[in-house]
Amino acid sequence: MKIAVVGGTGLTGREVVRAVEARGHEPVVIARSVGVDIITGEGLDDALRGVGAIIDVSNAPTADSEAARAFFGTATSTILAAAARAGVSHHVVLSIVGIDRVAGNPHYAGKRRQEEVALAGPVPTTVVRATQFHDFAAMVVNWSTTDGVAPIAPLLVQPIAVPDLADVLVEVAGQAPVGGIVEVAGPKTEDLVDMARRTLAVRGETVELVPSWQGRFTVEMAGEVLLPGPAARIAPTTFEKWLATDPANGAGSA
Repeated sequence: MKIAVVGGTGLTGREVVRAVEARGHEPVVIARSVGVDIITGEGLDDALRGVGAIIDVSNAPTADSEAARAFFGTATSTILAAAARAGVSHHVVLSIVGIDRVAGNPHYAGKRRQEEVALAGPVPTTVVRATQFHDFAAMVVNWSTTDGVAPIAPLLVQPIAVPDLADVLVEVAGQAPVGGIVEVAGPKTEDLVDMARRTLAVRGETVELVPSWQGRFTVEMAGEVLLPGPAARIAPTTFEKWLATDPANGAGSA
């Protein structure tokens, strides 16, 4: 089967392309860098010709709720219109666990809009909500560090390895659409401050971590808000294994 990967040149998209190939399918990369624009629709009809399923892992780098909603709403509508014309049978959207329980996060507002448009659209859809990635703590430290000090929210998360998520997305794309939402998560609950401390240690970096709810993530994300439900699919790779094997941490590949 030909499977289109929207955002196929990004971090997650590259892993999804790898997983598509590993399962014997043919990936079709959808990205502006290859001449396909999901906002204007330029190049979409040609790119989706003969495609059986779409996996959308696109992202919108914006801190404004309305801009995020506009991007994801427009992009998803454009993708679905082209997919319907091409006869695509399954549309898979990557989303985030807990977005319906967090009102104030701009990115989450955009993803909620994406889910709404996708599930109401003309192509059968499955929304796959995933937990944060294993490198999420390092990303938060990079965003927030000033003069060697990083405020970091003590979030409870159940992080997942990107390759594990990619495998699940491709597996779901090859199945019948559920017309709703499924969840996937890593195997173990972690504290974000502890994750950051351990990541910095293996990378040999020195940053003072200050637990705080005053930064990007507010107290509405405290407790079990970002954790998956009991029906979530559990991926195998632990945070400990990622620390020991990911090249970004100075280790070899898994």
